[in-house]
Amino acid sequence: MKSSNNPSNKRNSNFKDYIRIARLDHWIKNLFILPGVFSAMVITKSKWEDFNLGLVILALLATSFVASANYVINEWLDAKFDKFHPVKKNRPVVVADLKVQYVLVEYAVFAIAGIVLSCFINKVFAIMALWLLIMGIIYNVKPFRTKDVPFIDVLSESINNMIRLLMGWFVIASTTIPPCSIIIGYWMCGAFLMATKRFAEYRMIGDPERAGLYRKSFKLYTESSLLVSAMCYALIATFLIGVFLIKYKIELLISIPFLIALFGKYIAISYKEDSAAQKPEKLYREKGLMLLTLIFIVALIVASFIQLPWLQVFTSTDFISLR
Repeated sequence: MKSSNNPSNKRNSNFKDYIRIARLDHWIKNLFILPGVFSAMVITKSKWEDFNLGLVILALLATSFVASANYVINEWLDAKFDKFHPVKKNRPVVVADLKVQYVLVEYAVFAIAGIVLSCFINKVFAIMALWLLIMGIIYNVKPFRTKDVPFIDVLSESINNMIRLLMGWFVIASTTIPPCSIIIGYWMCGAFLMATKRFAEYRMIGDPERAGLYRKSFKLYTESSLLVSAMCYALIATFLIGVFLIKYKIELLISIPFLIALFGKYIAISYKEDSAAQKPEKLYREKGLMLLTLIFIVALIVASFIQLPWLQVFTSTDFISLR
């Protein structure tokens, strides 16, 4: 792994710098495997007394190790671009003289640890962990480096969202796969989040030329194209999740208005100065978003235990008589 970083005028690196590039504070993102866990429990009608919390924690840890391996190569290979970002220019790889051999060792340690732990869960989960690791290479490393291609960058990064859903599912149900509607819908939710993040970044930099130096894909993006793409991802996600909910328990449809409200709230957050949409690990500070998320979760739980026969009108093929 080569870098064009010039070590001159950089401070000496320390152990904390190597820990920082692993982005341990981003491990919270791996909670995205939990919807996969609970979807598998509900859809496969697994018994809650058989739920293995220790296995879920192990899955979270394995996923986090693999994610950190991806973050390590991301930070190393992005150093020459991050120096043009108002905030990322202060990342350790930009300002400190990190050694490539140590970075490679760190990458290997996290990658191996993540895959080894995954093998203790089950074979299919381990394959998903390997897929997540490979996506980090495809996204960051030449000749692939999909992060430089407009729209492909969003779709290739957000596919990790879908992989996390599958990882959560396979913790519980390793012999089946979830419905394609929820798999692709979850992917599109991730694409919405990523496109909105790009939109917030582009707005914050405020200079298309400088934005293009920071991220090659920004040379062909505009604020409007990013916002329109985010809206399209949200529409696809809402449609597919709606299909999934109707198919498996139509009462769950009552949660859809809250999902739409979440999409709208997230767009509003992206307009803020130094928006938390750029730093998903900081979203817990957005109280309005957290409240909406809680309401959405409560609506899903309540809908799981109630019967609303009148909702069958949405699936009925009979005409409604006016007589």
